[in-house]
Amino acid sequence: MKKIAVFCSSSENINPDYTAAAREVVGGLCRKGYGIVSGGSYRGTMGTVSDAAKAAGGYHKGVLPEFMLTFVYDGLSEVVWTKTMSERKEEMRRDTVAVIALPGGIGTLDELIETHVLRKLKQYGGRIIVLNTGGFYEPFKALLDHYVSEHMLTPADRDLIEFYDTPEDLLKTF
Repeated sequence: MKKIAVFCSSSENINPDYTAAAREVVGGLCRKGYGIVSGGSYRGTMGTVSDAAKAAGGYHKGVLPEFMLTFVYDGLSEVVWTKTMSERKEEMRRDTVAVIALPGGIGTLDELIETHVLRKLKQYGGRIIVLNTGGFYEPFKALLDHYVSEHMLTPADRDLIEFYDTPEDLLKTF
């Protein structure tokens, strides 16, 4: 089974459009036969991802550092415990064909940027996808364009990240 890592928010108080988009993307991927790998928590969008995978009858691997024991979602297909957040990111990407960043906080940004660096250095071979729900990632796109204009990033390396504005457009690519 092909697996896709989903990076997203643990925040409980976010725009409901973000959780609706997460539900649609994860449900659609599961119905297409993809397994989901996520942070494995019941909180925020991570909980929505977990609920959507479960509702679709999909495989869902949750990856949590041991210090987050009390946040694990009940009903994951598989749970992997790590010692550190760095190990968690590595395990989430392991054997995946893609990563998808949904709107999220600083942890999601960290996961996205690290994965981009690894892809640029040919240490990660999967796709890097950003769901730009409601224009959430427009400032990030502008930052990448700034890096290109300042010759800190090549246009080809900038294009390693695929941006989609809607779940429908994203799902069409799988």
